[in-house]
Amino acid sequence: MGIVQTANPPSFESVWAILQENAQGMKELRESQKETDRIVQEVGKSQKETARQQQKTDSELGKLSKRMGEVVEFMVAPNLCEKFREFGFNFSQSSQNTDVTDKVNKISFEIDVKLENYSKAMLVEVKTKPTTEDVKEHIKRLEKMRKYADLHGDKRTFLGAVAGVVIKDNVKKYVLKQGFFVIEPSGEGFNIIPPNKKPKEW
Repeated sequence: MGIVQTANPPSFESVWAILQENAQGMKELRESQKETDRIVQEVGKSQKETARQQQKTDSELGKLSKRMGEVVEFMVAPNLCEKFREFGFNFSQSSQNTDVTDKVNKISFEIDVKLENYSKAMLVEVKTKPTTEDVKEHIKRLEKMRKYADLHGDKRTFLGAVAGVVIKDNVKKYVLKQGFFVIEPSGEGFNIIPPNKKPKEW
C-alpha cells in the first residue's frame, strides 16, 4: 500500500497576503462606488439646474413674445382701417384686446385687434412668430364669434387676419389657404396679403 502524500498547507504569510489583497480590492471597489454615487448626484443636480434654467428661459421668452406682440398691436392697429380700404373694406373703428364672454352659453375668447362697421368685422390675431396651431386657434375663435353673434342678434359678417413679425413661408401659405389675410412688416410700415381665393366669411 502506497503512502498518500498531502500538499503542504499554505503558510500564514501567504494567507495574510491574499487577505490583504482582497481587503485592498474591496476598499478600491468601495471608493469606486462612492465616486460613482457622487457622479450620479452631481448629474442629478446638474439636470435639476438645467431644468430650472430652461423654465426661466421659457418664462423670459414668453414675456418677450408678449411684449413684442403688444408692440405689433400698437403699431399696426391704428393704420389697419386705412390699409384695408385698398381691399374694399370700409371699417369705421378699431379696438384692441377685446374680451368676449357669455357665461350662460360658455363662450369666452379674446380678440387682439377688431376692425368693424355696421355690416362686417375683421378679427386680427397678432403673434410675434405665428404657427399653424395659432391659425387653427384663430379659426376656432371665428367660429365662437359667429356663435356669440347669432346668440346676441349680431347679423354682421366676420372675417379673419393674422399679423406677425416673422412669418415662415409654410405658415403664410397655410394662413392664406384658410381664407385669412396676412399682415406682415415691410420697411417702416406693413403689407397686407389677401387670401388665395375669396376671403372666408363666418
